[in-house]
Amino acid sequence: MSTNHFIAERVQQDNESQKYGGRVVTRFPPEPNGYLHMGHAKSICLNFGLARDFHGACHLRMDDTNPTTEDPEYVEAIKRDVRWLGFDWADKMFYASDYYQRLFDIALQFIDAGKAYVDDLTEEQISAHRGSVSEAGKPSPFRSRTPAENRALFLEMQSGKLAPGSKVLRAKGDLASPNFKMRDPLMYRIKNDHHYRTGTKWHVYPFYDFAHCFSDAFEGITHSICTLEFENNRELYDWYLRQVPFAGAPKAMPEQIEFARLNVDYTVLSKRKLLELVKDKHVDGWDDPRMPTIAGLRRRGYTADAIRKFCDMIGIAKANSLVDIGKLEFAVREDLEARSQRLLCVVRPLKVVIENWPAGKTEEVDAGGRKLPMSGTLYIERDDFDENPPKDFHRLKPGGEVRLRFAYVIKCERVVKDASGNVSELRCSYNPDPAHKAKGIVHWVSAEHCKDVEVRLYDRLFKDPNPDGGEAHFLTHLNPKSLEIVKAKIEPHGLSAEPSTHWQFERVGYFFADPVLSKPNAPVFNRSVGLKDSWAAKKEEPKRVEVQKTHAKVDKEFAPAPTPALAAKRDAYQKTHGFSLEEAVILTQDETLNAFYESAATKHAPAVGRWIVNELLRALKDRSVTELPFKAPDLTALIDLIETNAISRRAGKDVFEVMLKDGGVPSTIVDKLGLRQVSDSGAIEKIVRDVIAANAAQWAKLKGGETKLLGFFVGQVMKASKGQANPQLAQSLLEKSLK
Repeated sequence: MSTNHFIAERVQQDNESQKYGGRVVTRFPPEPNGYLHMGHAKSICLNFGLARDFHGACHLRMDDTNPTTEDPEYVEAIKRDVRWLGFDWADKMFYASDYYQRLFDIALQFIDAGKAYVDDLTEEQISAHRGSVSEAGKPSPFRSRTPAENRALFLEMQSGKLAPGSKVLRAKGDLASPNFKMRDPLMYRIKNDHHYRTGTKWHVYPFYDFAHCFSDAFEGITHSICTLEFENNRELYDWYLRQVPFAGAPKAMPEQIEFARLNVDYTVLSKRKLLELVKDKHVDGWDDPRMPTIAGLRRRGYTADAIRKFCDMIGIAKANSLVDIGKLEFAVREDLEARSQRLLCVVRPLKVVIENWPAGKTEEVDAGGRKLPMSGTLYIERDDFDENPPKDFHRLKPGGEVRLRFAYVIKCERVVKDASGNVSELRCSYNPDPAHKAKGIVHWVSAEHCKDVEVRLYDRLFKDPNPDGGEAHFLTHLNPKSLEIVKAKIEPHGLSAEPSTHWQFERVGYFFADPVLSKPNAPVFNRSVGLKDSWAAKKEEPKRVEVQKTHAKVDKEFAPAPTPALAAKRDAYQKTHGFSLEEAVILTQDETLNAFYESAATKHAPAVGRWIVNELLRALKDRSVTELPFKAPDLTALIDLIETNAISRRAGKDVFEVMLKDGGVPSTIVDKLGLRQVSDSGAIEKIVRDVIAANAAQWAKLKGGETKLLGFFVGQVMKASKGQANPQLAQSLLEKSLK
């Protein structure tokens, strides 16, 4: 995680002042009562990141002070998740239960010094005695017990003979303090439950505030970083540490620093609520791919790199806010683009019969380094055909043509329907001339050669962006369509997918071979995140738009230029920049938009114009370019990065999304997100050599003729370069090494 935030500045100041003698020791202290979630990932990245960047240490400490909810399963899950995220605590693994005796002895010191007493009030009575905002608290009638009486009673609490809730140990704080935490805080309660580490040895257990500060002090923690809900606890944290000196205490006590916890839309990040989802079987366990747990994200196919990038992207703040889950999906998509192998898979099949295909013929086509069988009967995606398509629909339609990915152009001749009137089959012809042109491309598989696979289409678990924010119970906002299980048709190579491998189903999305459900030659694919597709929005648009609606596709028959000057530009753009008539119409339909284009078109004018037509106006909808959070030169700079191969077009779209939301300088966004593409032959050649050496067995198979492995090696090079290598150059260097 970046150190460009206020906590890092505090640590730096402490180092400069030698407050801790240059030491930096942080800790990540989860309670082992459930699986870690996205919010914990942010804390893990922060605490371990600070230790790394300031050459310190980060401890992993289980805050196991509640025997009724904690379990060794959760301890192991926590350790597994922290390691998977890329962090290591070395030999600094601790448990609050390690300190039970020391904490108990400190409690006795409080009692003997007259600073703590055993209280017999019930929980409700204690709350009532604490007073209100305008009224000081009232002393408990048991507050005047002598130290000897309190010591005897506290030892009796530990004997196991008293019922839980019958007595508690409280510190003598300030009953008039405006901070309710200071009004005789609770130190210990009775619990006669079995503890997973200490068994039945203990019958009293410390409350969090008491255990937390002293555990930090025992370990020599310098910076105890908490979320904002513990801000009022800081005064108590400091007060406890000032009351009782203990052997081995550092000269400078730990300091507590608070930051905003992670809140993500369409998500709940409460362990209690996540446990409710699991126990009531609304999901299939803590690692259900719809869950925001680290285990769930991992099983969905999210990567540790992507989660760390997301945590870095959202930063560290002092105020709570709701983070757009799209930021996480953006980080995941960018990461998977570089590491995923490609496959053709039809998720919702529609049968296509090519009537002029030679009977019995099977042809192999080159699909990016692997051979793909093609026959006269295919499946295409049902959404890639429309009987009544919107304007400029470049997929298949009656009488229309489209190119099959890696193969020929086909034309829809007839539509076959079932008894209910639903389209059941398309009868098509193909053009054997590979040079024949068609605007659209669709993916496909051969019906004779494809295989059936289970595909799990995961969506957001909740349909409301703030399921926890209203009066209704959060479960009322569950999305009934959060999981759709379909039988898809996949190219033969897909059956070889090993568990826990990443795949891009071309034109569909990014998928992950489920590590639990997948079997040999029978993978189950989880959708990690979809590809962007603007056609869902386009199908909502009217087929004809009024001239005034400039931020939509303009029907050129009803779009005369507003002024003679714009009419002249329309003609000029077609001649000088190679724009289609429609593109030229859009760029000259509105003076404000045209002025923006002219300001941005100082370099790469055709590319800038097409970006405005295809990307900007889709995002603007009914807004004006004057409402953008960036200026025309910023768009110029973005297109220049793409055109000069500094970044990929895929990365350019993601940078553009950030610009649309928050503005910013494109090159700065690129560097912050680590998207800059490496096109240096020497640098990539070294990575290629390392990848070949690390995968010698697969390289031998590739050299032996298993050409499908070329895609694997390109993916490994992209992974090794963290997605920054120019993929075309990587493939070229790999092919060169094969000779």
